[in-house]
Amino acid sequence: MKYCAFLRGVNVKGTNMKMVDVCHVFTHAGVKDVSSILVSGNIIFSSEKDPIQIKSILEKEMSQYFSYEAYLFIKSQEETESFWEGNPFDKRDELHVYAFVGNEGIENVLMEEFENSSKTENEEAKIIDDIFYWQVPKGNTLDSTFGKVLGKKKLKDQFTSRNINTFEKIIKKMKS
Repeated sequence: MKYCAFLRGVNVKGTNMKMVDVCHVFTHAGVKDVSSILVSGNIIFSSEKDPIQIKSILEKEMSQYFSYEAYLFIKSQEETESFWEGNPFDKRDELHVYAFVGNEGIENVLMEEFENSSKTENEEAKIIDDIFYWQVPKGNTLDSTFGKVLGKKKLKDQFTSRNINTFEKIIKKMKS
C-alpha cells in the first residue's frame, strides 16, 4: 500500500536535513519505493506493514539518525487525497490555505485555539471530515495569533501542517 509520511519540524528552527538522507533512513527501516516531495518532509513510500507499526519504527530511526525528537504522521494515499478534496476554501492569490495532519481529535483542539485567537481580515478556519483547514492572508502565517499557537511545545507531537498546494503535488507523485 502507498503512504505519505508527513514529518514535523523539518528544515525549520535549526532542524536541517537533506531529503536524500531522510529517504535513506526510510529505506533502511524497511519500506519500499521511497521518494520525497519538497524539502519540508513529505515522504512517499510503500509498505505492507501496519501504519502504526511503521510510524513507531520510522520515528525511532529518524530520531537516531538525525539526533532529534522525530514526529511523523502517516496517511494512506486515499487519506492524503481527502486533504486535497476536502478543502473548503476557494483559491485566491492573496491567501494561503493550510491543512493539518495529526492525531485523532486534533482538529477540535486547533479549532478551539483558533476561536480563542484574534484574527486578521479573511482569516478563517473550518473542519471538514475531521480535517482542520486554515485560511490566512499571505505574509501573516507566522505573525497571526493562531500562527503563534502552532509552535506551542505542548502540541509538537500532535500535528503538522502543509500548504494545500503541497497535497496536490504529493497526490500527483503518488499516482505516477
